[in-house]
Amino acid sequence: MRSIHLLLSFIFLLVGVVHSMAQYSESDWKDRDTWMKVPQLFDLAGVEVGDTVADIGCHEGYLSFHLSSAVGKEGKVYAVDVQEYRLDKLKEHIEDRNTTNMKVVLGDYDNPKLPEAAFDVIFVVDTYHEMDDYMKILSHIKKALKPDGRILVLEKLKDPHRGKSREAQASAHTLATKYVKKELREAGFTILKEVPDFGIWNHESEKQMWILVAEQAPIE
Repeated sequence: MRSIHLLLSFIFLLVGVVHSMAQYSESDWKDRDTWMKVPQLFDLAGVEVGDTVADIGCHEGYLSFHLSSAVGKEGKVYAVDVQEYRLDKLKEHIEDRNTTNMKVVLGDYDNPKLPEAAFDVIFVVDTYHEMDDYMKILSHIKKALKPDGRILVLEKLKDPHRGKSREAQASAHTLATKYVKKELREAGFTILKEVPDFGIWNHESEKQMWILVAEQAPIE
């Protein structure tokens, strides 16, 4: 009986891992297009042809390739992740698609390793909750942005974790806007736009997407 319980536990764990990888692997990107609302996302961020942009937490490059198309040959996309195996897969996609305006960056857990004063927009999509040294990372992002550059943070807030502490939410891979707004302001950003309900993450009704767009606060 115990062996059966162990087997069932392993199966449920495996299913959970496979489910959690959905929308990150290339085979799931077409489905992700049905709920991610990328054009609206780029409108909110103000992405334009010729921009230099970054995708922090890029995984295999879903958003990075959309950004590549949006900024065109005149623009540049920096695709950043801390997991080398993800970037190896991304490099394969870049070669298969003959993409020429994308640079792959292996970041550190506390530093995305981006050049200073170079970026029009930096995206942090479903990644901010994973950052333990978020204030240090925000400091690096601020330095990497042009004076009028913007950061866009997209997260999902899971219904069962509403109202819980930041630590409890982050450990459950979710986060509320109130924590991120406070941290952005402490890091020297001004909130430009807030979208409390950007839709449902991955067709899962208990996971509400939200967006914050911010820029460097003016020096007084």
